[in-house]
Formats: sequence, structure tokens, C-alpha cells
Amino acid sequence: MSKFWSQVIRQIEPYVPGEQPQIAGLIKLNTNESPYPPSPEVAKAIDTDAIEQLRLYPDPNATELSQAVADYYQLDLGQVFMGNGSDEVLAQLFMAFLQGRGTLLYPDISYSFYPVYCQLFGVPSKTIALQNDFSLALADYQGEAAGIIFPNPNAPTGIGVALDEIEALLQARPDTLVVVDEAYIDFGGQSAASLVPRYDNLLVVQTFSKSRALAGMRVGFALGQRNLIEALERVKNSFNSYPLDRLAQRAATAAIKDESYFQRCCAKVIATRTRMSDALTELGFNVLPSQANFIFAKPPARITAEALAAQLRQQKILVRYFNQDRISDYLRISVGTDAEIDTLLRVIKGLLSDDR
Repeated sequence: MSKFWSQVIRQIEPYVPGEQPQIAGLIKLNTNESPYPPSPEVAKAIDTDAIEQLRLYPDPNATELSQAVADYYQLDLGQVFMGNGSDEVLAQLFMAFLQGRGTLLYPDISYSFYPVYCQLFGVPSKTIALQNDFSLALADYQGEAAGIIFPNPNAPTGIGVALDEIEALLQARPDTLVVVDEAYIDFGGQSAASLVPRYDNLLVVQTFSKSRALAGMRVGFALGQRNLIEALERVKNSFNSYPLDRLAQRAATAAIKDESYFQRCCAKVIATRTRMSDALTELGFNVLPSQANFIFAKPPARITAEALAAQLRQQKILVRYFNQDRISDYLRISVGTDAEIDTLLRVIKGLLSDDR
């Protein structure tokens, strides 16, 4: 610890991302990346012209990409804000709407970046407990607050919230900013983007990292009414006016325009998730209903989640274990290719047989 560290940095507990080990032959099911490559149109977009143009600064507003996103969600250009990954967008909205304004409410089991940003930006917070079945009850979000944030589907549980429940919350709390973090919405949920034109207290945050298979490009965005987008732009232009590089803008624009490829990949993930959930249930796991590209599952009583994660790692299969209250008996397992999941199921079956 350096004597030059600020008090905030001394006290903060940084977010811990999933491992990215460089191990040959590894089956990586721990960080919810797409098992499939991005659209073939992405490779076409990153052409010689795109490389030559790297000598120039990118469009600070990512206009072409923003328009493509607006068109996709049937919104106006002024209702879209692009950022360098959805985590950066979240950080900017913490600065724009929450810092110095009051308490933030979020689920007690949720994306672990929320408490980190609360510490970093000095935002007081209150966690709202999930139900016993790990579902999120928005009716529980009571009391004075500057904002409410939750993932839909939730992470790491994978359980989604119906659109009418979100709309009821927006109507019940017109003076509270509601942020719906939709990193996994394309795998079975219904986006709240359609509610943006009707509610000035709604921000929807999404990413190209999961369903668009561009985790390595770092592209995220927010959807909201113009007054909210303007605040985010003020933060961006006070911090980094060129957040998205030229290649990222081109790649993401190509990806969102290739609807047929996107739909095929999502359908494959959903089909594999169903098969994976059914197979693990047959092996004695308690698998929560998922609308994400991962499942949250409790192994049978004869082996702990922590032990199973360690044994899978020895077999070069990575899954995510959370040593955290209420969920330490569960594993989060990303949906891989069919071949990867076949291997996972075969190895788990063998390990469970060895433990008898």
C-alpha cells in the first residue's frame, strides 16, 4: 500500500473478473462468453480501409453505430449512448445520476460491480434480498432512493423479470431512476427498450459482449430519453471523448445488422442450455430456470460446489464458483458449444460416480 493512495482506494474492494488463463485445450465455461464467433460480416468490416483509417481519431459519437442501434430498437438517435463496454457505461451513469444524490437499491445477489462502483463513487446503497427461490421481486424495492439497478436476467442466477413488472416499478417510482442491466436479455428475456419512449426515469444498459460475440471489442450502450443521454454524454466528454475506436465501431455496426446470424446463435445457445439443464437435473443437480447464456446449479449433496469446481479444473474445465452467502452451494456454468457441454457432462458424470 503506497503512501500516495487516496482514502477511497485504500478502502475499496475491486471487482474480481473471471479467470482468463492461457491453457491449451481448456474448456472455458466461467465468464459467459459466446461459444460462437461473431458474425462473418465483422471480418468483412475490418478491412484494409478500416486499418488505414486508424491513423485518424474515431467518431466521438459513434454515429453510424448509434444509428444502427437506434434503428434496431426503434428509437431515435438521441436516445442512444455508446460506451467502451457496458461496465464503462455503468460507471458513467453512477457519476451522472447517483453520485451525491442518495441511496441506490440493488439485489443482494447480483452483479458484483454494483457495490464496487458504490464504493468508488461514494454512493450509499441498500441491498434488497432475493426471494427464497432466488427470484427478484420488484415490489420489494421500497423506500427513498435516488436509483434502482438490477440485471435482467439476474446474474449469477439467470432468472428473469417480466416486462410488466418493470413497467409497474417505473410507474410506482416516477422520481427514481431505474436502470435495467440487460447483458443477457437476448437469451430468453424481453428487453425494456420498448418502454424508453414512455418513461423518463428508465435507462436500459446492454452489451455486445454476449449475444453479439464481441467481448474482445468492448462495446456497450445505454438507451434512455434524451435528457438522460445528455447527462451521460457530459460525463463522457469530461473523461474520454473518444471511447470507441474505429475497429470497434465498424465491428459492432456489422454485428447488429446481421440479424439472421444473431438469431441463429441465440437459438443454438438456448437449445444447448435446455439440454444441459435437463442432463444436470437427471444427475441430481438443482438447476435454476435460466434466461441467460449460463445456468446456476447446485450439485447433489455428495459433493460440494467448491470441490466440484476444483475437480473440473483439474480436468481443464473452468466454471465459476462464488464463495458468498446464500450461493456458495451453487456453480455458474456458461453455455458452451455442444461438444464442450458433452465433455462437461461426461466428466461430471464420472466425478459423481467416483464419489459414490
